[in-house]
Formats: sequence, structure tokens, C-alpha cells
Amino acid sequence: GLPDWLGSFQNPDFPRHFAEYARAFAERYPWVHLFTPVNEIFITAMFSARYGWWNERLFTDDAFVRAIKHLCQANVLAMEAILKVRPTATFIQSESSEYFHAEDPECLAQCRFLNEKRFLPLDLTYGYPLSASMFEYLLGNGMKAEDYHWFAQHRVKANCIIGTDYYETNEHLVACDGGTSASGEIFGYYILCRQYFDRYRLPMMHTETNIVEPRSVAWLRKEWANMVRLKQDGIPIVGFTWYSLTDQVDWDTALREDAGRVNRLGLFDLDRKIRPVGELYRALIRQWQPLLSTDSIVLTLGY
Repeated sequence: GLPDWLGSFQNPDFPRHFAEYARAFAERYPWVHLFTPVNEIFITAMFSARYGWWNERLFTDDAFVRAIKHLCQANVLAMEAILKVRPTATFIQSESSEYFHAEDPECLAQCRFLNEKRFLPLDLTYGYPLSASMFEYLLGNGMKAEDYHWFAQHRVKANCIIGTDYYETNEHLVACDGGTSASGEIFGYYILCRQYFDRYRLPMMHTETNIVEPRSVAWLRKEWANMVRLKQDGIPIVGFTWYSLTDQVDWDTALREDAGRVNRLGLFDLDRKIRPVGELYRALIRQWQPLLSTDSIVLTLGY
């Protein structure tokens, strides 16, 4: 989100003001060295400017492109501002790891397009060369060529870790009419993490995952096993997060309804009573401590 006085992510002044805020934050809290300036840019832009759910509540490609341009600019300018105050800062670019599967061969072209589109926030943030289809898509929906070249001139990559968020809802089926629906887990975290690593060649972190109780224990075991296998296969995995520490409220509607429904997704319930998945998380830390301390894997809690 953003302050009401800025309006929405369609506002071209947002990146500059966000960078000012990021610098002020770094100056105020000198002990902080790990930063995620803008969390899940792809989801933020999609939910705000393509699905009509959050913030500006728009539904168009040109609104999505403006949102993602301004969010990525804010991300880059914030990193530059923080580095002026904290030269040793490390940035964890936390993004939703998505994949789109074709229902039949006629959907393959649309799948290829969507599977390129999912990379846009990281491509722009890191100045990664875009495919021709993505470049045409951006120019066709309001981005100027000089905007695109700005990212290549301002990229901050050496201080970065790729954060990949993975849920059961991150994989999608694409129909011939262009519509998408949830596919459930088909590839899983291992394959998607490899795709993001192969593209950017940066250290990786599993920055978000969960599933509602009573499936949470099995899901945590599976995600942890994926992460260990990736580490054994040479992928520089540096961290793992269960989101969140406590149960959530109304995330089953992405906060679009103020219904007060408790989502049993936390390591603890809202009365701070530990859930079975919390007990397992505690056990994983204890059991894997020798490996964690030598291989620099960090387990964290999402708040």
C-alpha cells in the first residue's frame, strides 16, 4: 500500500517519495542490514491495476504497466538511497514465483507470454534484457523506450538475494480464451526456484509459504525437503520463511472483505498457542542446526 495523499501506484511521484522514505528509515534504524524495499511487485501490480482488487482498483494492461514501472522504479531508487546510508546493506527481492500451464496446444503461445510476464519485476529491477514480446507489450501499453533503458542504467544487483514465494495457488492453467484458473501444485517449488536461479544467477531464499491447517505439517515437510534438495544440488539457498508467525485474518479474500475470518495459516494461533506446524518448525531448527550453522541457511518467521 501507500499513503492516501499519494493516491495510487499510477502516480509518477511515488518512486521519488518512496526513496526518501527508504533513506529516512535506514538513517533511523542503523542496525537493520537486510531490506525488502517493495514486496511482491508482480502481485501488487496485478491486484491493484489488473484485477481491480487493491489500491487504484483498475483492470487494464496500461494501468498494470504504469504500476509495475513505478513500483520497480521505487524499488531501485530505494536501494540506491539505502546504500548511500548503509553501503553494506543486502536486499532480498521477494517475488511470487508463478508458472502458467497450457490446457491444450492452442494455449501454448499465451502461456509463453505469461511465463515471460511473471519475470517483469525482476527483469526491470536488475536491468535484465527483455524478450521481444515483453518489450513490445510494455511499449504498447504506455512505457517509453527511455523508461526501459533507465532500468539498465540504474540496476543494483551485486547486493541482492532473490526471494521466491511459493503457495499452492502459484501455478495456473491457461484456457484457449485467455482465462486462467488455479492448477494446484504441478511443478512445485524445486522447478520454479531453478527457473528463477537459472535466469538471474543470484543467491536464493524461500521467502514465503503456507497452507491451511490440517495440511500445514505435510506442506512444511515438503517445502523444506525441496529446499534441502536445491541446496544439495548446488543452488545457493540462504533462507526459508513460513508466513506467518500467527494466524491471519481475511487473507482468504486477499483482504477484499472485512469479514473477520481467521485463516489457520500461522505457526501460532491468535491466542499465541503453538500449532502442530509450529512444533515441526521448531523441530526442524533443532534437527538441522549443524547444517544451518555451517551452510548459512537461515529460518525466519513471516510477520
